[in-house]
Amino acid sequence: QVQLVESGGGLVQAGGSLTLSCAASGRTFATTATAWFRQAPGKGREFVATISSSGGITTYADSVKGRFTISRDNAKNAAYLQMNNLKPEDTADYYCAARLRNSEPSWRAVDYFDWGQGTQVTVSS
Repeated sequence: QVQLVESGGGLVQAGGSLTLSCAASGRTFATTATAWFRQAPGKGREFVATISSSGGITTYADSVKGRFTISRDNAKNAAYLQMNNLKPEDTADYYCAARLRNSEPSWRAVDYFDWGQGTQVTVSS
């Protein structure tokens, strides 16, 4: 099992940038695919981006492609989401999630076993 803690959320103007961090504890983090999801008020949880355990494979939702970058540093047991050119529709709670060890990246929330508590991102127009 992996414990995840997100940080880095906040209030930013449209066009601005934020970097979210996901600090992981547990010996298996380096072997797990990791993802970011988000949930806006009144809406369901939405896939944002995922990265393989080695960092070599990344996949993005169309809505963030070209603006967001997912990365990880297994030596630091951390994952990141760099968000540029933010839009008001990016406003949501952002969650870090990890699959079980040796699993492939997935865009489906049901495939992720461990979740953080979330960090709030608000983009003003």
